[in-house]
Amino acid sequence: MLNFVSVESSGPCRVGFIVSRHIGGAVVRNRVRRGLREIVRRHQHDFRNGFWIVLVARRDAVSASYHELEHELLRLARRASILL
Repeated sequence: MLNFVSVESSGPCRVGFIVSRHIGGAVVRNRVRRGLREIVRRHQHDFRNGFWIVLVARRDAVSASYHELEHELLRLARRASILL
C-alpha cells in the first residue's frame, strides 16, 4: 500500500516503510524492508520532488520476489502520479 502527501519546498521525496509484526518475525520483516528500501534507492530519481511517501507492506510481500515487489511499487507510484 502506498500513501503520500505533497509537501511544498521539501526537496527530494522522502520515503518511510511500515512492516508490522503481522507480516512475520524480525528476520522476515527486515528482509521485506531491505527489499523495499533497495527498490526505492534504485528508482529514487524517478520520483517527483516535494512528496513524502509511506509504504505499508502487506502479507503478500513476504512471498513476493524482488521483481514482483518492484513492479507493484512502480505501478502504485504511476497510479498516484508521483513518477516523473
